[in-house]
Amino acid sequence: MGTEDRPLYIISVAAELVCMHPQTLRLYERKGLINPKRMGKNRLYSQRDIERLQFIQRLTQELGVNLAGVEMITQLQNEIEELKKLLEKLSQDL
Repeated sequence: MGTEDRPLYIISVAAELVCMHPQTLRLYERKGLINPKRMGKNRLYSQRDIERLQFIQRLTQELGVNLAGVEMITQLQNEIEELKKLLEKLSQDL
């Protein structure tokens, strides 16, 4: 696990960092847009989670994308990342 994936921030701190209400972060988790680590009942957000929240915020507030659109965009991003990893592995195997 890279340092950007290390769980660091409780929900109140994460919400403050991205200027969102903690309930918004919970909604995004229910929608599958973010997946914070759990330590008991506490959600812990990594720096990568914070960056994802900022990206979601940009999509929704600046570009007017609704949450269904955000879901699709993030799903496509995940698929692209997986394909990049696969391509790297294939090129190393050659």
